[in-house]
Order: sequence, then structure tokens, then C-alpha cells
Amino acid sequence: MNDTDETDDTTPPPLSRLTRVSLGALSGLLAGYAAIAVAELVAAAVRPQAGPVVAVGGAAIDRTPPAVKGWAIRQFGTDDKLVLQLGILAVLTLLALALGILAARWRRAGAAGVLVFGVVGALAAVGRPDSTSFTDALPSAVGAVTGAALLYWLAGRLTAAHEASGDPDEPGWDRRGFLVAATAAAVASTGAGGAGRALSGSRGKSAAASRRSVVLPAPASGAAPVPRGAALRIGGVSPFITPNDDFYRVDTALTVPKVDAGGWRLRIHGEGVTRERTLSFAELLKMPLVERDITLTCVSNEVGGPYVGNARWIGVRLADVLRRCGVKPPSEGGPADQLVARSVDGMTIGSPVDDVMDGRDALLAVGMNGQPLPFAHGFPVRMVVPGLYGYVSACKWIQDIELTTFDAYDSYWVQRDWARRAPVKTESRIDTPRPFARPGPGTVMVAGVAWAQHRGIDKVEVRVDDGPWEEARLAAEDTRDTWRQWSYAWQATKGGHTLTVRATDRTGETQTEKRAPTIPDGASGWHSVVVTVD
Repeated sequence: MNDTDETDDTTPPPLSRLTRVSLGALSGLLAGYAAIAVAELVAAAVRPQAGPVVAVGGAAIDRTPPAVKGWAIRQFGTDDKLVLQLGILAVLTLLALALGILAARWRRAGAAGVLVFGVVGALAAVGRPDSTSFTDALPSAVGAVTGAALLYWLAGRLTAAHEASGDPDEPGWDRRGFLVAATAAAVASTGAGGAGRALSGSRGKSAAASRRSVVLPAPASGAAPVPRGAALRIGGVSPFITPNDDFYRVDTALTVPKVDAGGWRLRIHGEGVTRERTLSFAELLKMPLVERDITLTCVSNEVGGPYVGNARWIGVRLADVLRRCGVKPPSEGGPADQLVARSVDGMTIGSPVDDVMDGRDALLAVGMNGQPLPFAHGFPVRMVVPGLYGYVSACKWIQDIELTTFDAYDSYWVQRDWARRAPVKTESRIDTPRPFARPGPGTVMVAGVAWAQHRGIDKVEVRVDDGPWEEARLAAEDTRDTWRQWSYAWQATKGGHTLTVRATDRTGETQTEKRAPTIPDGASGWHSVVVTVD
């Protein structure tokens, strides 16, 4: 073998600039994949909510202006959280590509960039309201170190020749080392991600098993049967009782908390609490249960929107629990005017003490439509308060109740410019015909629902174009805490028409025409649909 042959055999294969950039981008993707996979594995061992995607997503939600949140809910509905998570992953993918390309030229800088994003994730995790330990920083920190080390190694295989020669433009690379490392990294990352999902799944299975084992006791005070005629037999109208799977869900939890009922506890403490208590789920079920039909409404619901639903809830009267703890409402001289409920995910919701203790069926609910609460709706225990928007009453996955004052503490949504007190406004909605429908001439049934929880609906009127208001036929009323269906037989004529609805509650107040946005205390205005009669 001559000298020329020996030189040729040891010369690294050529690497074009485009190939180096492409392989750098691939290195970044593999490093990002490894970082996320390892972080999720560590999070499964520490606390699933401490994972970087969930932590950063939660921090993004907390810092998003209310108007943008409202836009996201309107555009994406209950898929808004999925869209956010996909958006975070898309941004992380682009950053991984950029850092990989950077590392192909300056590998220390690329690896340092991965560590920076690990710091961001760690800070987001320990800064979450539900974080109780600095161990929440571990998933992001360990994941970032893993990703940085992998990127540094892979980039080193791309720069092996010019590092050896001292020439930064030397195109050689360690093909074998890169391919082996890249393949091993992909396999190991996939294994780590799978192990993390399995570990998290085992925790979820334990919580699911605890839910399956729950047998709801017969209520001491059962709900009256739904009256005949409360549910209209008109196609397109929302069912009187909303099925659990169709009930709206609006909250800030990127992942639904899976709480084991056996380990769940509810602490009740604060101003005016003379007998502080910590209740278990079993202790709660031993108390007298009541069953009631109650309609809930989200403050994010636009006029005519879908975020309202009616269900049969079973639970313990919240007022009874508070009185056992020595709590008196302000109307009886109690020092606390605000009840702050805290969720396992750190959410805080502030409710007026007078409202939850004025005799209405405010519940610590354990069941929904004859079943234990679904996880998405607060299992094992949530609050349900008729007449108040959810953001000031309907704490899901509740674990703590503190009695305080509105002057002393602002809850999560109040800190974000929503009103402290938010009774549900009188509203109505046209369910059928749908907007831009094309019914034929003749009798067309216009129908929908109206609600004014804890006041009740006394009248619904419909107007066609700019004509007079005509009274609709009301379905039978269940209770003043539930919505009420209505219908109007319209003699439709050819052409385009605008149908408008308004309701009047039992206090005599008619739904206002004045349009208002959801912020700060719920939307208002009349709901209209435009149809064309062929």
C-alpha cells in the first residue's frame, strides 16, 4: 500500500454545506426529542404536572390576556388546550432545528441553547400555583442536560475532521459515529418516553380504579322527577339533561388531574372557622346527600354560545359543612365574606360566603347524572353553586377551602381583571333553526333554551325581522335553578329573515339588548340567527 492510498483511506468522506446544515437540523430534532422524552419520564416519577410542556403551557395560559383567552375559546372551543400544546411543540421543534444548525458550526453554543430552555422550563414548573417543591424543576433540568449532551456529541461527529485539522471549512465528518449515535438516541428516547407514559398511566389507573369503586349512597333529599313537558320533542333543541360526555369543559388544566379518591382530603380553615376540619372522601359520603338539577354557565359563553349545560348533581350542602366548622355568613355577623376554593392544580376561585350560605343548593358535588363525577368534571369532588358563573363558584378537583375577605385576597380570575362577584345574567338562545339554515315556507318551529339560574324564567319572546315581539310557548319548569326550553311556531315566508329571542326572569327583568363582551362579568345581548326561506 503506497502513501497516497493510505491517505485516501483515512480521509473522512466529504460533507457539503447543505448536508451539514441538514444533519445539524436532524441533530437538533433528536436532541429535542430526547430532552422531552427524558423530562416526561422524570416528571412521571416526580409529578406529571411538572413536565416541561405542561408547565410552560400553564405559564403561558396564566400570562395570556383575557381577551386572547376568550378568542381561543371561541375559535377552538374545548380543543383550545390541545391547540396550545401542539403550538408549544411546534415552537420547540423550530427551536430544536435552529439550535441543531447552530451546533453544526458552534456546538458549544448549540448545547448551551438547549440548557437555556431547560432553565425556562424549570422556572415555569416551580412557579406554578400547584408547585410545592423544588423537585418540580428536575424534569426540565434533567431533560435539558440530556438534550444538550446529545446535541454536543452529535455535532461533534459532524465537525470531527475540521476539529482535527484546525480548519473550520474542512468538510469531513464521522459518518459511522453519527449514525450509531443518532440511532441509539432515537431508540433510547422512544424507550424513555414510553416508560414515562407507562408510569403516568399506572397512576391514572389507580385513580380510575378508585373512581370505579365509588358507590354513591342514596340521597337523603332526592331530586324531584323532571316534570312532563319540560323536555320539548323538537329536533335540534338541546336535551333537557346534558349527557356527561357533552357537558362543556372550560378550565386552565392542560392535563386533566387524576386524583385517587382514597388519598383525597379537603381542608377547611380561615377567618371565622372555629373548628378547622380536614375531610376524607369517605367522611364526605357519610354526610346527608342531596340531589338537584342545576344548570351551569361559563362566564366565557358568548351570546348564543354553547358553554351552558344542565345536569343532575348529587353532593353535600356546602352550607352544612361550613356551619359544622363554625362558619357564619356576613349577614349573621361572620368576619369572612369570601370563600376561596383551591384545586389540586393550583386554581383559586373566590365565592361570596353569603351566596353559598343563603339557602340555595350550593353543593360539594360527588356525582353527576347518576355517576361519580367524571375526571374532566372534577372527580372526586367539585363545587356547584346555582346562580353564579363558574369562575366564581365551580371549583373542580377541590382540595382546600379558606374563609377570608375580598379585600384581603384576589383569586386567579380576579387577578386577571374579571369581576369579583358574578351572578348569572338572564340569557336565551335559539337552537333551531341554525344560522344560515334554509327552511321551506310554512310553519317553522323556532326553539331553544333560556336561563336565569336561581331566579327562574317567566317569559320568552321571539321577533321576526323588525316586527313585534311574540310570546313563545314555555316548556314546563323543573326548578328555578335549571334552564327552560321554549318554542315558537313561525309562519315563514320566502326571503331572508332575522330571528331574535329575549327572555324575562322571575324578578321581572327582561334580558338586555345592550351587547357586552364576556369580560368582566359575562356577555349580554339578544341572540339572533339569519335564515333564508326558499
